[in-house]
Amino acid sequence: MAISYPPVGRAIRHKPYISMKFPVYNYQGEQIKDTELPARLFGRAVNTAVVHQVVIAQEANSREVLAHTKTRAEVRGGGKKPWRQKGTGRARHGSSRSPIWVGGGVTFGPRNDRNFTQKVNKKMKQAALAMCLSDKAASKGLIIFDKLENPAGRTKDLNAWLKNIKKAITGLKDSKKFLLVMSEADDKLTRAAKNLKGVSTISAKSLNCVDLLKADALLVGIKSVEEIDKAYKQVKEKTKEKAVVKVAKVKKTKTAKTKTK
Repeated sequence: MAISYPPVGRAIRHKPYISMKFPVYNYQGEQIKDTELPARLFGRAVNTAVVHQVVIAQEANSREVLAHTKTRAEVRGGGKKPWRQKGTGRARHGSSRSPIWVGGGVTFGPRNDRNFTQKVNKKMKQAALAMCLSDKAASKGLIIFDKLENPAGRTKDLNAWLKNIKKAITGLKDSKKFLLVMSEADDKLTRAAKNLKGVSTISAKSLNCVDLLKADALLVGIKSVEEIDKAYKQVKEKTKEKAVVKVAKVKKTKTAKTKTK
């Protein structure tokens, strides 16, 4: 499926990052209140090169290597020398499974032990995700609900609800692909969405750039926004803790050197 990347710099850059007000809708698609979104996740300027690199790495890491050819050592048979070395007038051969023979092994063919994985830094991955979320917010593709649920777990109910909110909310009129972000596992909602074309579900902690870019609209509950905010604070907090530990170690070594002198 083709992925359309957001244009560079469409989201507003905030220096420093501040909170953004965003409308919250009820189950009927009526606006009931406003909520504040963290601008570090929903107000980032888009750098297409960063998003592209993260998307390519994610697709490469999820690639399943299937193509596999056998070398002359792996092809069955060929243990006997086809004919003697000299005296026949024909070219010398040691095995009928040579790559130049029909039915022989393949030289430099694809192998299933190839490694396509690419490493992406945590900060870069988090920045790319924030850019994708910011693009959705800037293009009115992010819709927040007070509750995101399907109590009956029926596909028919979910389909009717999507049709209703498309009529009620102006930003969803042209949307065909929906991504429902759940704060926690919801078997009923997941089961209902499986039978609908263009509708998929994902956990707030499992958000990724590929799924965000494939979806036209992102349907999120308030709890899901809180989970996203919590899940993607960890990288900065961990790096800060490591930096504090490093500074403490440097100070200890400096004091030890001055004492020895």
